[in-house]
Amino acid sequence: MVRKIVQRVKLFSSDRKEFYLFLKDLLGFYPRNLKLYDLAFIHKSASTVDSQGNLVNNERLEYLGDAILGAIIADFLYNRFPQEDEGFLTKTRSKLVNRAFLTNLTHEMGLHVFIDSNTTKKVDKSHIYGDALEALIGAIYLDRDYRAAKYFVTKRILSRFVNLNEIEQEDSNFKSQLIEWSQKNKHEIEFETTEEIEEALKQPKFNAVIKIDNKEVGRGSGTSKKEAHQNAAKETLEKLKVTE
Repeated sequence: MVRKIVQRVKLFSSDRKEFYLFLKDLLGFYPRNLKLYDLAFIHKSASTVDSQGNLVNNERLEYLGDAILGAIIADFLYNRFPQEDEGFLTKTRSKLVNRAFLTNLTHEMGLHVFIDSNTTKKVDKSHIYGDALEALIGAIYLDRDYRAAKYFVTKRILSRFVNLNEIEQEDSNFKSQLIEWSQKNKHEIEFETTEEIEEALKQPKFNAVIKIDNKEVGRGSGTSKKEAHQNAAKETLEKLKVTE
């Protein structure tokens, strides 16, 4: 009891009170280890260095949160759709953990305004918000436990911000759609990918070009080959709809 009182006094007296109170309302419980939640919202572009010379950012929490989110979503879908096969469950899970989907969620939840970053690169910005949400889930897991993380994802996110009926009907795999279109219309399609290193952030960047019948139609970039293909396929589909 005394511990809870001390925690709440710290929360209300902090100069980051607005952020912590926002988290309390969003999570449905009081955060305990406030430093974990601060860390969850520091993008690597805004990294600082601790006394041991280690970079301070949310990458490790993001890694942890990504794994926990995947497990929670898999468990949720397994129980939510008892009659569906593995293919349906895998496809639906992919939609719910998709980076673009998570980025949209952070904006709907109001989390994006609290993220600390110094990047102006469009590709990086497309990841900052989704990464922070995963880092937040990692922070909840370390601060509380798996059950609290599961409660947050299922009761505070899925129940409030996600329409599962729309998710079921939506096909966001642009590459698959494009390949299906090319087969149906008897067009030859080719994906070309190149890789470069973003020196400032020490991470790879992939650029994809899509050619249809040897003619370049779409381009896309991303921090993974898969994402670059998806972005290029999305642009290509949009152009095809205009020209068809």
